[in-house]
Amino acid sequence: MKPVRALLAAVLLAAGTVAGAGGEMPAGKRVAPPAVAPLTLHGVRYEAPPDTRDFGDDQAGGYLVARDARSGRELWRQRIYATAYDPKLESDVQDVFIASLRAGRGGRTLEITDERGRRYTLDLSSRAVQEQGVRNRR
Repeated sequence: MKPVRALLAAVLLAAGTVAGAGGEMPAGKRVAPPAVAPLTLHGVRYEAPPDTRDFGDDQAGGYLVARDARSGRELWRQRIYATAYDPKLESDVQDVFIASLRAGRGGRTLEITDERGRRYTLDLSSRAVQEQGVRNRR
């Protein structure tokens, strides 16, 4: 009887969790979005918040927020890319977050990469976003 219980316990444990980066997580759930350090240029702090649904948009991620570096007051927010969701799937496994943020040429642009390796450039004076393609993932 003990081997049956052990087998049953192992099956239930395997059905309830899958191995994730950094530990165990419930089946069907994604790992936490990457932590992206804020970047400060010319007195403005640029942040990539992990959940932007409270911005009045249905997508999580894909936005940059500019704040005054001294006061923390929000200056503006910009959507960098749109995420298309399939209503038949859980939304959290479809979310795409910003994975990296760095200063571009002369601090006039920001270079942004999402979790899928897509690269974008944000012109800081016009806030125009240009998709640059997909980064080679070798």
